[in-house]
Order: sequence, then C-alpha cells, then structure tokens
Amino acid sequence: MPKMIFVNLPVTDLGSSMTFYKSLGFENNPRFSDDTAACMVWSETINVMLHTHAKWRVFTNRPIPPVTSSEVMLAVSCDSRGAVDAMCQAAAARGGTADVNPVQDHGFMYGRSLADLDGHVWEAVWMDPAALATDDPKS
Repeated sequence: MPKMIFVNLPVTDLGSSMTFYKSLGFENNPRFSDDTAACMVWSETINVMLHTHAKWRVFTNRPIPPVTSSEVMLAVSCDSRGAVDAMCQAAAARGGTADVNPVQDHGFMYGRSLADLDGHVWEAVWMDPAALATDDPKS
C-alpha cells in the first residue's frame, strides 16, 4: 500500500465545503463520507477529510482556529499555470478567497494561495518539468 496523507479539516458547513472542494477539482469518496464528514480526494495518495465541528471534537478538544488564522498552508501540484489560475478563480467564485498571499512567479515555478470557506489556506503550484530535470535548482 502506498503511503498516503489524510488532511483533516474542521468546517462550518459540510455541504458548502464539499461543493467548494469539488469546484477545485477534488472528488468525493462516498465510502468514507456521511452527514458528519466527507472524504475529498485529490489524488490516489492525497485525501482531505472535512469534518463538522461536532465530529472534529470527537478527535480533539483543542480549539478550532478562527478563519483569520493560519494553522498551516497546504500545497498541491497542478498540471499547468492555467490550472493554478483556474483553481484560484474557482475558489473565489465559490465563496473562498483567491491570493491570500502574494502570487509567486519564479519562471520555472508558479503558485497562488487561496483560502477555503473556513479560512484554511491552500497553495496551488505548478513547476516546469524541464526545469526540474536540470541539476541547477536556480534555472
């Protein structure tokens, strides 16, 4: 079995959050979803578990951060610069916030940050495969 990551996030409105993540390209895995949580799949090895606040409190009694805080920034790779832009546009169109941090354009790498409905920060990143094949990380 490959190593996998399950990012767990508390959300205020499960249905709206599922719609938001679907608009970014995630797919719902109904096998691990119910009325308290939803498994949103980014790839074969990356899943995001959205939990209602009540469900979240089953796992921890630590406080849920306000939407204005940054507990982590999660980065996902995209297939192109256009896909990065499309993800941020979709986030803004579905109630999230595009470009919560400055756009990063290093030529060989391009990234934009977005916040979901609950303020969780994501970074959509594209890297030029040709630049990754070189030995010089500055090229």
